[in-house]
Amino acid sequence: MQSLLDPAVLFFVFGVAAGLVRSNLAIPTEVSRFLSLYLLMALGLKGGFALAKSGLTADVAVTICCALALAVIVPAIGYQVLRRLVSGFDAVAISATYGSVSAVTFITATQYLDGRGVAYGGHMAAALALMESPAIIMAVIVANSMRRSQAVPAGASLPGGAATVPGSSPGAGMSLGKILHESFTDGAQLLLLGSMAIGLATGEAGMAAMQPFSGDLFKGMLAFFLLDMGLMAARNLGELRGRPPTLLAYAVLAPVAHASLALALAMLVGLSPGDGALLMVLAASASYIAVPAVLRYAVPEANPSLYFGMSLGVTFPLNILLGIPVYSGVASLMLG
Repeated sequence: MQSLLDPAVLFFVFGVAAGLVRSNLAIPTEVSRFLSLYLLMALGLKGGFALAKSGLTADVAVTICCALALAVIVPAIGYQVLRRLVSGFDAVAISATYGSVSAVTFITATQYLDGRGVAYGGHMAAALALMESPAIIMAVIVANSMRRSQAVPAGASLPGGAATVPGSSPGAGMSLGKILHESFTDGAQLLLLGSMAIGLATGEAGMAAMQPFSGDLFKGMLAFFLLDMGLMAARNLGELRGRPPTLLAYAVLAPVAHASLALALAMLVGLSPGDGALLMVLAASASYIAVPAVLRYAVPEANPSLYFGMSLGVTFPLNILLGIPVYSGVASLMLG
């Protein structure tokens, strides 16, 4: 209950409530975009400043390896489960969404840990950036493999009314090379990594200079952005009407399973409670921005209302309201 008294979380709850009563309250798209870029820049700077202080150590390398392992294992397991519940392409899309990460969930978790004096490494921001792409790459590879084994007749209709071109396959216009390029040159990801590099290069002097921007303003900006996320989450709940209960159960239970896997890895390699908590949050989160944007073009056969509605309508609110404090508490208990 104490976590719900955090102003940023309360603004998220307020946004959900406003959306459910169909208020005309809305955050302009340009403002929302600016807020997301600000949060990524501030997070990258904080991570770089922390890395400058601690240095690049073997513990950092071990944590990054754990993050990359989860980025591969989670979507692989998710696909094997989901292919028994939905069509193959929907299974690919949902598993990619849940195999990637949510930057806002991670940022909210760092704010939660800061408020409770729990230390964590600045390299966890690098883990966030590196965990975003593997699931996308795996989704494209699996989807292309499925297309080769299931020839799509020319002129056949796709979800949304699009039709195939003779001699082509859906998503064929977006090659693996293009996906790789977009994944690794995505503006938000580059901003995060670039800000971290700047923070690492400038160290304590940079931290003092940027404190009014990346420190003092951070909490208020996060609260404003979570208000927007609450509005979006409420408006996407309708996408889940009539969906099989098994999918809703997956949206609730899969994050718990993924966080448990992350906890097992953290215990195996001896991570600190703070790093372990953030690794659990990353594993439990699901992308609702980067991955859905790519999947619309790379896997057009999948139903966007499924993977977007599940991640933003169910998993994101649960992680913000309940998941973060629970994962943090379990990590402190098991890794402390």
